[in-house]
Amino acid sequence: MGIVNRRNAVMGWAAWQVGKRVARRKAKSAVPAIDAETKRPNKPAIAAGLAALAGVLLFWRKKGDDQTPPE
Repeated sequence: MGIVNRRNAVMGWAAWQVGKRVARRKAKSAVPAIDAETKRPNKPAIAAGLAALAGVLLFWRKKGDDQTPPE
């Protein structure tokens, strides 16, 4: 009897499917929503977007500095 058999494969597949569904549900509930009254994203969503943009720009700038030609 091996450790990799059909029963264990099916159990692993089922656990993976359930885990993905739970993770998606938790991720959707954690994302800041649009405020219904003002029709604008709320302050945490704006702050998260600006922080993500700053991180991308910082990473992009650092990657661009490493491209110096050898002499």
